[in-house]
Amino acid sequence: MEIAKLAVVGAGQMGSGIAQVAAQAGVDVVLIDSVPGLAEGAVRKIGAQLEKQVQKGRLSAADRDAALSRLHPTEKLADAEGAVFAVEAVVENEAVKKEIFVALDRLLPPGAILATNTSSIPITRVAAATKRPGSVIGMHFMNPVPVMQLVEVIRGAQTTDATWETTCAFAARLKKTVVTARDFPGFIVNRILIPMLNEACFALQEGLGTAKDIDQAMKLGCNMPMGPLELADFIGLDTCLYIAEVLHRGLGDDKYRPSPLLRQHVDAGWLGRKTGRGFHEYRG
Repeated sequence: MEIAKLAVVGAGQMGSGIAQVAAQAGVDVVLIDSVPGLAEGAVRKIGAQLEKQVQKGRLSAADRDAALSRLHPTEKLADAEGAVFAVEAVVENEAVKKEIFVALDRLLPPGAILATNTSSIPITRVAAATKRPGSVIGMHFMNPVPVMQLVEVIRGAQTTDATWETTCAFAARLKKTVVTARDFPGFIVNRILIPMLNEACFALQEGLGTAKDIDQAMKLGCNMPMGPLELADFIGLDTCLYIAEVLHRGLGDDKYRPSPLLRQHVDAGWLGRKTGRGFHEYRG
């Protein structure tokens, strides 16, 4: 399938990153967000990021201008009509995602693929909400999208071979490396990552060390570029808690239970970098 038009639903950090790499790969992108001005603002931020690449000599001005010309921000989901591939990248909420997939199912032509950037929600359940479950797939990009090479492709129970093959080829066009995961809680990356971050929360809760000491120990002792608590702050503690709850509920094993300290931070509104405070302080 030739993907000439891509619809990206959600203009937050993940959606804008997906839109950017697609536009740089020569794909026309409709970037959709119902929040007034958010999609337009995302395109401006993409322009600023591309300008930095131009100034560093990593991108030509002509390529920058060509990529920006392929980005079409809008508040209307109806503008996705005619796209042959859509990637949903909204809030990690199953009901919201299903509502969007039902609408995209009506708007997009037969044969179009519907992908979700979910990091934890079952693809099989999202697919079942549509009339084209075989054309629904998970396409979990890593954050930040323009920098991280990996895309985790998740096959639901109904996903066809053709849908998987087209999705993998599209990821390759975006210069990403694909790993394929089965549709089980957490998939591959978060099945391994979130329990590690959660265990770091337990270590802090039990006074095993300070947040700084725990992160320093893992960075220098395990050659990690970021410590686990610092990484949790970067991801967002609310997102970490949500995925931990998905793992605990979906797998039914208490080894996945979320740390009470993690839950307390979320209750306090200390969500990490995006709020200026998590396990570390980021103000100023």
